[in-house]
Amino acid sequence: MLKARVYRYGRFCEPKTKRGDGVRLGGESVIKLTSRENAVRKLGLSFGCAFLLAQAVSAESRVIAISMDNVIHPITVEILARGIDLAKRERADLVLIRLNTPGGVLDATREAIEKILASPVPVACYVEPSGGRAASAGFFLLEAGDIAAMADGTNTGASSPVLLSGRQIDSVLRKKVENDAAALLRSLCAKRGRNAMLAETAVFEAKSFTAAEALKNKLIDVVAPDERNLFAQLDGREIVRFDGKHQVLHLARPQVIPYEPTIRERILTSISDPNIAFILLILGAFGIYVEFVSPGLIFPGVVGAIFALLGLMALAVLPIDWVGVALLLLAFACFALEIKFVSHGILAAGGVVSMILGALLLVKGPPEMRIRLSTAISVALPFAIICALLVSLVIRTRAQPVVTGASGMQDALGVALTELSPKGQVFVHGEYWNAISAKPVPAGASVRVIRVRGLTLEVEPAS
Repeated sequence: MLKARVYRYGRFCEPKTKRGDGVRLGGESVIKLTSRENAVRKLGLSFGCAFLLAQAVSAESRVIAISMDNVIHPITVEILARGIDLAKRERADLVLIRLNTPGGVLDATREAIEKILASPVPVACYVEPSGGRAASAGFFLLEAGDIAAMADGTNTGASSPVLLSGRQIDSVLRKKVENDAAALLRSLCAKRGRNAMLAETAVFEAKSFTAAEALKNKLIDVVAPDERNLFAQLDGREIVRFDGKHQVLHLARPQVIPYEPTIRERILTSISDPNIAFILLILGAFGIYVEFVSPGLIFPGVVGAIFALLGLMALAVLPIDWVGVALLLLAFACFALEIKFVSHGILAAGGVVSMILGALLLVKGPPEMRIRLSTAISVALPFAIICALLVSLVIRTRAQPVVTGASGMQDALGVALTELSPKGQVFVHGEYWNAISAKPVPAGASVRVIRVRGLTLEVEPAS
């Protein structure tokens, strides 16, 4: 007979009483156990505990995935911050940042790095898919993660200050910016145990690295063909957080939860492309311009105001050069003045040139964040042509004689209903009028209106 034990108060203990082949627990019930029954019960209990433990581990293993597949700008930082907050609330095991970016704004990049370093949940930056890149600002985000990983066929690097600042700078200022960016990379790589000296070459020499080169030179930690393989390699790995704490990752069969941006973030992300923002702004200005030229249409003015506000909202999150803004305002002023003054196309041509230059100078940032020349030309030329057509219609309308009011009665022809000597009645423009004539006019004769005096027409015989 096997000796039974009772699990009580968090530990196994001896039963209180024994009687015969059974065991009395607490003086009330008796359990009789044979060696075979005991073994079967223990085996079942072991399998049950193992199953429950596996279910608990799989349920607790969660990954919050945040996609950064565009230019890094303030909206990207907002999405990143909300994703990390979601991971904290859900008690996730990992935040996965999917990187595929050509670069971004330096200020926004620094803010994103601060969010990654302050994250209470470990962060893995993964460059995907194959053919993607983490260039310029993306290289800084990659090195900021607790885990730096890349998919096969991706590349990273090319983080020179010219790309980060978006403009050519003199040698002294360039050196300062380069040293500042290099110091940031050194601090990140040193804390993460990566090759800080080689990382600096991405700043000073604008070098780029493939996934294999980055892994070989200890710029990244893992090369994985897909996310499943990445989680398998990270499961059980011990990492050192930026604050020096050690943490083991548990990523067996993780549940990947994509971060869903809010409606505001989706709208701003969709229109935050400078080219789209510029097109929206010009369409809005065009609608307002049409309403200005032809008052009372209403629809163009309402739609134009909506488009203009959307364009301004998108540009508000981008670094704006006020010289570009001034040139765009000058372009709109030239098109508006073309209606008032006959310049034979000079004002319209000046408006086109100002609009193109203003578009090219509107956004301060790396080349991928600026408005393309093709976009500026394809928007400015049709805008100018349509405005020229509207102006021509206005000029033709003004050249036509007035057909209403007192001015419209000038030189109008009519018929004398009664004899005018000198007063009588005439029929002009389908209306009966009292009339006066300096010369006698017989009834039925044609008359011409000279002027209007209140409700009386001054007429003369029509030759």
